[in-house]
Amino acid sequence: MKKTGSLLLSAFVAATFTSTTLMADAAAGQKLYLNQLKVCQKDGVANGGKFSTKHDRDTWESMKEDGKLVGEWKSICPSGASKFDALNDADKANLYDFCWQFAADGDVPSCG
Repeated sequence: MKKTGSLLLSAFVAATFTSTTLMADAAAGQKLYLNQLKVCQKDGVANGGKFSTKHDRDTWESMKEDGKLVGEWKSICPSGASKFDALNDADKANLYDFCWQFAADGDVPSCG
């Protein structure tokens, strides 16, 4: 019994850490955009809402699946290319989640 309980606890802890790193957060993506990507205003992208509405949800998703997401972000905002390159995987996931949630056919962001 002690062995089974220990095994279940280990599996739960491992699953918790794994799922946390895989989960993205649109609010964190919005905050990232507000804090690090204001440079996109130089390229005519007034705010994060305008950035995310460049495509619909299906298009953002297919770009992610095809590995073309960062390249598309750079084409929308060439002034932020170095910032996109510097993003870690969690930040990329959060920014994608922000783009997907507030896409042209998605929700309307409250600000940013």
